Amino acid sequence: MNDNKAPILRSKTYLYLTEFFAGMAVMAVELGASRLLAPYFSSSQIVWTIIIATIMIAMALGNVYGGRSADRDPNPDRLYRRLLIAAVWIAAIPVLGKYVILLVSGALVFTVSHNLLVIAAFLACMVIFVFPCFLLGTVTPSLVKYAVDSLDASGRTVGNLNAFNTVGSILGTFLPTFVTIPAVGTAITFLIFSGVILVLALVYFISRRARPMGCAAAAVLFAACAILGHSDSFAFWEKDLTYEGESVYNYLQVRETDRDVALSTNVLFGIQSVLEKDGRLSGMYYDYAMAAPVMARANGADVAQDVLILGMGTGTYYHQCDAYFTGFTMTGVEIDQKITDLAHTYFELPADADVVTYDGRAYLAAVDSTYDVIMVDAYQDITIPFQMSSAEFFRLVRDHLNPGGVMVVNMNMRSGSEGSINEYLQDTIASVFPSVTTVDVPFYTNRELFASDRPVEEEAYLAALAEMAAPLDAARREELTDFLSAVPDRLTAYTGGDRLLTDDKAPVELLGMRVIDEIIADELAYYREKGLAESLKELMG
Repeated sequence: MNDNKAPILRSKTYLYLTEFFAGMAVMAVELGASRLLAPYFSSSQIVWTIIIATIMIAMALGNVYGGRSADRDPNPDRLYRRLLIAAVWIAAIPVLGKYVILLVSGALVFTVSHNLLVIAAFLACMVIFVFPCFLLGTVTPSLVKYAVDSLDASGRTVGNLNAFNTVGSILGTFLPTFVTIPAVGTAITFLIFSGVILVLALVYFISRRARPMGCAAAAVLFAACAILGHSDSFAFWEKDLTYEGESVYNYLQVRETDRDVALSTNVLFGIQSVLEKDGRLSGMYYDYAMAAPVMARANGADVAQDVLILGMGTGTYYHQCDAYFTGFTMTGVEIDQKITDLAHTYFELPADADVVTYDGRAYLAAVDSTYDVIMVDAYQDITIPFQMSSAEFFRLVRDHLNPGGVMVVNMNMRSGSEGSINEYLQDTIASVFPSVTTVDVPFYTNRELFASDRPVEEEAYLAALAEMAAPLDAARREELTDFLSAVPDRLTAYTGGDRLLTDDKAPVELLGMRVIDEIIADELAYYREKGLAESLKELMG
């Protein structure tokens, strides 16, 4: 029997609504997938490629199966039963997704030596997202079978179904990005859109007075997922976080101890900003970056310098320059307003601090101001914005530096391998700036690069340091001079090569992946020796 005669389907309106919300759900799941994976694998183009390819594979297989299934048995019950299952599966993602990611990654640690993040992200995506997207992929061919009454109207009917699917997909793209994820988080976003699919299926079966047990089971499972999965916690093993949340751009985590406050935008490792409560040096790469104002002074800049920070974060570099140098005018550029809000709330960033919410390169293109120091701190793990790594960008930075001014770049993935991302960045910068020097930060993977239109003489540097440290109290003066006076001996002059990044060609994700593979291999060697079960237990405390 063909159940197209069911009352709820006779006008075809419900079929079009099904197509609309199915399209919306697919895109919402895709965007939710990027947010679920980003804290563990980054939000690079590589990860996006994995997500898009995986979901397209699932949709293609769903299209094939849906069409064949509808031809064999054109009963809409089959489609709406699949929607019930898809809704429950999507609702379970906030509950189980994080554990699947960690288990897949943990297992691969002991079996994979190269491309760990790529393989782990792909397998996690396959396990978590392929099945529900496969089920949603069966919607369109099934609805074509149910909606087409005659060949004369088949073109119009298929066109209408595709239009409803496309409009739903458009809304499913905008709503998570601009509304649900910033407002209520990734977990509840999954629940919202799975709830829409669940309601579609329940209304259909209730109107048919069919499958009461299946509908009740699906509703109960959804309610259980809503109760267990409403939390937005990614680092579920952490019990003492000061703040955990999401913005349009990032997963955000603030951790506070008696000594400091730290911001992380991923889960497993890495700190992006830190505030030392005693106001002392951080012990991180920011300390080395403080040599840049001294270099600029040695090159003839005024003691009262203009400093631009591209990638302000919560203001670590701002705080340290403010604490150890006098008379500086500092401007920060931070693309994520939520990070700036956290800086004011948890990191003692003054209310009158000059922070612009903007992309760093777009900001430089929009202003005519020039600076004595420009700090570029926009690289985060594998997520390196290509538009801030090209020769065109560094020429823009050079044009906004005063004569003798210094650009300092934090390159956060140091590598000794041939053809690494750092070599590409250094060659690119050296093609723009006549003088390039680098220093590796001990105990971290960071490398600080200093670039200027002229080399810095050590004698002039030490004289500038003494002059700039003079107004400090004795303890701070001694701390600053002891640290920064050693920097010239640790600097390595860099001679550029032909590995250039441009706006047209900047494969920063692939280059970064090679380095992060090396870093992960070094970091995880310890856990490989301990074994999977013991390692997971130790990581989770």
